[in-house]
Amino acid sequence: MITARLASLGIDLSQLPPGTTPDPVTGSPGRDSVLASLRSFMRGTVANLAAYQPPAPAGTTPDPATAAALSQQRAPMLYPSISVEWRR
Repeated sequence: MITARLASLGIDLSQLPPGTTPDPVTGSPGRDSVLASLRSFMRGTVANLAAYQPPAPAGTTPDPATAAALSQQRAPMLYPSISVEWRR
């Protein structure tokens, strides 16, 4: 799945040196090292990101019935004025 997804994005892992030894000239990591790192990322980080739910707003009771609605809140923005202008 990882190699297919990378290939669909135009990333060719076959250009990396085989095995776990980095290329002595360029310092590029070995293909097996890159795949091991990507597998570790997919097993840990992606599951944590998928399980994230925004906190319940003040004054609300966090229960399963309202959890879906609360997850549809707008994401906090660094510059809210930009989004206000977009909605005009």
